Amino acid sequence: MLSIQNIIENEFNLRQNFIYLNHAAVSPWPLRTAKAVQAFADENLSEGSMHYPEWLKKETALRQQAALILNAQSSDDIALLKNTSEALSVVAYGLDWQKGDNIVSSDQEFPSNRIVWQSLASKGVEFREADLGSSISPEDALFSLVDEKTALITISSVQFGAGLRVDLNQIGKFCRERSILFCVDAIQSLGAIQFDVQDIHADFVMADGHKWMLGPEGLAIFYTNPESRDKLRLNQFGWHMVEDHGDFDRRDWETAGSARRFECGSPNMLGIHALHASLSLLLEIGMDHIEKEVLKRSKHIMDMINSQHNLDLISSDKDNRYAGIITFTHHNGENERLFQHLINNNIFCAFRSGGIRLSPHFYTPITQLDHVFDAILKYS
Repeated sequence: MLSIQNIIENEFNLRQNFIYLNHAAVSPWPLRTAKAVQAFADENLSEGSMHYPEWLKKETALRQQAALILNAQSSDDIALLKNTSEALSVVAYGLDWQKGDNIVSSDQEFPSNRIVWQSLASKGVEFREADLGSSISPEDALFSLVDEKTALITISSVQFGAGLRVDLNQIGKFCRERSILFCVDAIQSLGAIQFDVQDIHADFVMADGHKWMLGPEGLAIFYTNPESRDKLRLNQFGWHMVEDHGDFDRRDWETAGSARRFECGSPNMLGIHALHASLSLLLEIGMDHIEKEVLKRSKHIMDMINSQHNLDLISSDKDNRYAGIITFTHHNGENERLFQHLINNNIFCAFRSGGIRLSPHFYTPITQLDHVFDAILKYS
């Protein structure tokens, strides 16, 4: 049996002298994922869809993997949609809103978890944004905006800009006690840190596969618990969302009881083969080990930032307030120039929240992180 280090060496083949610190945007693929895509393409080239029944087994297996990584009760709770934005739209335009309802979120959300809720203003629904940078805790900032007309709290598990991690257990408990729906955009944590939809009492959770799950763009996991699933009105219809979706000659139909009801048409089989391969790696390594290594690298980066007199840490360095995203600024204020300097030195990162965002994964060598700060010293 291969050691974890041997698996990492076999799976990740980034070009030499290239440091990839942008998993919060789009991740590189493991070798097994690239091979899965190549094999699927070769099969289509030579045999078309001759083995479609085997493809369906891969789709079933992916739902089971997603249920494991989320700790969902059943793979029936998993839908495979195009992206996080689509899943959020399914929730926003599936719920039966009443005029005067409000939605509570934060002022640090990625546009996907803001625009869709703001679009409900035409239905008389108010979107409230808590100030996560206030003197009170992020959770209390959210709770302070809740009243008797709050129908839903929607929050990112980890914020895309500064990487702030919220206490999902506390928020979920708060919502459950008040019969408020709880929606989590988990794109910046699923695949990086352990996640438990049952423990946090989530109604809806969604995440694209192309960030920390190391998969392709164009395929997302959408979780709904059974009780909340039945509260969502369907706005898209087709052959794939009916209960007996294999009987094409049947004239009558009923909506699928599972989360497949949100998948109106043909599945993204290419993406399914790819994400299945990627999740097989995460599950093989173990999310407990992956979380430990991601947090270790984040802590190392923060320690390096805090040791430099000319750098300021934007991200929180408090325990349980960070995951894989660390953002900082330079004292001279020329942060875009510093970002370009790092890019020119083959350090692939991002410019977010007015600073430099670094997002290593569990396999990123610690020595590469040290090299980043050598490059910053040369810039200074």
